Amino acid sequence: MRLFWELARLAFQRQVTYRAATLAGLATNIFFGLLRVAVLLALYAGRSQVEGISVAGAITFTALSQAAIAFLSMFSWYEVMSSVYTGEVAADLLKPMNYVAFWMARDLGRALASLLLRSLTLMAAYAFVFDITHPRSAGQWLAFLLALALSWLVSFSWRFLVNLAAFWTPNALGIGRLAFILSWFLSGFFMPLRFLPEWFVQLCYLTPFPHTVNTLVEVYLGLLEGPALLAALLRQAIWAVALLGAGQLLLRAGVRRLVILGG
Repeated sequence: MRLFWELARLAFQRQVTYRAATLAGLATNIFFGLLRVAVLLALYAGRSQVEGISVAGAITFTALSQAAIAFLSMFSWYEVMSSVYTGEVAADLLKPMNYVAFWMARDLGRALASLLLRSLTLMAAYAFVFDITHPRSAGQWLAFLLALALSWLVSFSWRFLVNLAAFWTPNALGIGRLAFILSWFLSGFFMPLRFLPEWFVQLCYLTPFPHTVNTLVEVYLGLLEGPALLAALLRQAIWAVALLGAGQLLLRAGVRRLVILGG
């Protein structure tokens, strides 16, 4: 565990050194977030509430979903894929720790840095401009923090799994891009899933994607309580374990067929 946390710390330090990129990403998140607020307010058309979500809740949804972009690396993450194509995977596999844990530590450091520098800053900017909602009790905050950790774990496990396609194809970038695009639509990133047709919501929940953004938002807004809240957190944990297990199995198969030119 000491090596795991040391790798996470180094990844955190590396991420915070990219100050210009962080500021640029934050500005972009805020700009597009404001556009999304305008679209949602237009959809409300003067109504105070839609499907249990108030106007303030809708604005908070845009803030949370924009804040999740960097934390969950929602638009791209091809580091494992790149290491396979450059041959660095050979050295990584020889490191004195599990390969999945190695990348998990690195992604955890990146995610924590993004959470502190971009996500919290963006939420503060929204709170300064709009009347957004917040969890109303310590229990709700605790549930949100747990959902936040599980959403990252589900996200990492899925992204790692997608990157393993590099073991079977000389260019898996197209597979990765398609997978990320699907996640945007099925996770509740563009629109709360409560606003969408029931058949589409059921389709979404056949995938792990709603357990990243949508669950996070619904826990924060207090839309899930009691048994429904516990069930949502349990489903997040189940998906995380299932994806991690699938990643381990697929990694073993990939390593067996791995050929690195020159050695």
